[in-house]
Amino acid sequence: MRVGSFVLAAQFPGQGQGEALHRAVRSAEVAEESGLDSVWLAEHHFVPYGTCPSAVTLAALLLGRTRRLRVGTAVSVLPTVHPVALGEQAALLHLTSGGRFSLGVGRGGPWVDLEVFGSGLAAYESGFPESLDLLVRWLRDPSVGADGERFRFREVPVVPRPSEALTDVAGPEVVVACTSPASVRLAAERGLPMLLGMHVGDEEKAEMVALWRQHARAAGRPAAEIRGAGHVSAGVCQIADRRTDAVETLVKAMPGWLRQGLDAHVTVDGRARGMRDPVAYTELLCGLHPVGTPRLCVDRLAATSERTGISRFALLVEGSGDLAATEENVRRLGSEVLPHLR
Repeated sequence: MRVGSFVLAAQFPGQGQGEALHRAVRSAEVAEESGLDSVWLAEHHFVPYGTCPSAVTLAALLLGRTRRLRVGTAVSVLPTVHPVALGEQAALLHLTSGGRFSLGVGRGGPWVDLEVFGSGLAAYESGFPESLDLLVRWLRDPSVGADGERFRFREVPVVPRPSEALTDVAGPEVVVACTSPASVRLAAERGLPMLLGMHVGDEEKAEMVALWRQHARAAGRPAAEIRGAGHVSAGVCQIADRRTDAVETLVKAMPGWLRQGLDAHVTVDGRARGMRDPVAYTELLCGLHPVGTPRLCVDRLAATSERTGISRFALLVEGSGDLAATEENVRRLGSEVLPHLR
């Protein structure tokens, strides 16, 4: 089992954006010191829900500051970038880090980001498959051209080629954030592992894994690829000597962040949008994920892995909103939970 942290660089009420980013960087450094396998970096624009606007940029910083840790994006929002530009960045990080970079991509939402970056609503509503296919070709082929709805250009060489220096790896891993049957099918048909969100529980994740396998088999993907797919389960982790203390920590801190962070999202076309009740959502997360004593956390992660078949985890460890508490949480995850899962 491979357990890593999920870093949002969340800006809690009363905090500055630099403070949130410092906590994000420091928590990743402590993750390496504590023996975690990976750190996954979120990307958001114009909202305090997450203050990192470029997951690949932050990944570059953290890859330079670490020596063992795998660093991934969770996710780079594909509709707001050119897939070739993102592919070039991913190849660069893959090669210069010795293969420690994972590229997670997602569709994002119908946010004002699409207006600001000029990609338009169509890039979100219908353009994701074309962008994903172009990105994957860039990371696998020696030269690439395009003749699609959104991207058209003559064939050009891929420089740097991500597969040249590491002959045992055909470019960086690509993971797709999946939230619907359509996105599960999209990932499965291409043999790409899924990143499943922290808002869904074990039963729904198990169903999505089963659906992925079904579509992958129907698409003729190799059996070994299907068996070995490294899906990633996102969750929340807060460790304390008593479960009530862990829950209290999150219920005190997370609703304020969720309320101001989620409410700041603006749709590009003025469509109505709903927002979860922040307290109820925090309580839901506490019930779904490893929040409590070290023993409870071990049991919860083991149960999720057994039920879903997923062996990789990205756990939000900054739910307290406090730097010192986040560092302690990461260290306890490394010293009191991980040894029982390996």
